Amino acid sequence: MTRMEPLRKIEAGVLEVAYFETGPADGPPVLLMHGFPYDIHTYAEVAPMLADQGCRAIVPYLRGYGAQRGLLALLDALKIERAVLAGYDWGGRAACVVAALWPERVAGLVSFNSYNIQDIAKAMEPDTPANEHSLWYQYYFHSERGRAGLGKDRKALTKLLWKLWSPTWKFDDATFERSAAAFDHPDFVDVVIQSYRHRFGLVPGDPAYAYIERRLSAQPTITVPTITFDGLDDGVRPPADAAAHAHRFSGPRSHRLVPGVGHNMPQEAPRVFADAVLELVPALRSQNPQ
Repeated sequence: MTRMEPLRKIEAGVLEVAYFETGPADGPPVLLMHGFPYDIHTYAEVAPMLADQGCRAIVPYLRGYGAQRGLLALLDALKIERAVLAGYDWGGRAACVVAALWPERVAGLVSFNSYNIQDIAKAMEPDTPANEHSLWYQYYFHSERGRAGLGKDRKALTKLLWKLWSPTWKFDDATFERSAAAFDHPDFVDVVIQSYRHRFGLVPGDPAYAYIERRLSAQPTITVPTITFDGLDDGVRPPADAAAHAHRFSGPRSHRLVPGVGHNMPQEAPRVFADAVLELVPALRSQNPQ
């Protein structure tokens, strides 16, 4: 089983970011962002596929809400002017935010679950009963019981989420344990709880990023070339056709529904995900000729 080693570390703004990198240093840069509750091994197959095609594939560990600013700081620290960004779940949100607010830094976007910028002002509006049911874990984390439950047995809880969110993905225990080691980080529980409370407006965000929150409250349009996906077996976000989020994209966009895929698409269908990234790389090569 492939392990993404060795890790590199770099000072990016106020954070020290650990990341895996593969491929030629002068190749077109691609940043791959994982979600919750997963880690960089989501891209254990995708990253080498991109490297084999000459890309510089970078897979950072994300730290939860506020990661979009950390992502921009990481681009600066690595001296990357423009990159293709790809992600899902928390990582997809970070990629969407950077694409929306700093499009000059993004040559292309691959986003699972389409437009993934949270709308805090409307977060307390009830959804359909079926969608409310699938979000039980978020409401659980709003309570101190939920914080205690995550802290008491984070592996059992996160493994349950893997199963519920990707019901057709037959991962083995070794695959889960490879990622679960990251959940032992001392900040894990605090970051998760803060994220799921902040997105509902239950706790304030970092005042240092208030100006970003103000810009995001307008639900800015994404203008960069984009490929979006939904998994037909996603246990968190029900699949939708292209029209559902069409008004959030003003640039070229292709939306695709993927059968047999749940919420963790890069690990469940790595070839399909990698090929989508590679579709956007030629534009980056033309903008950054070697």
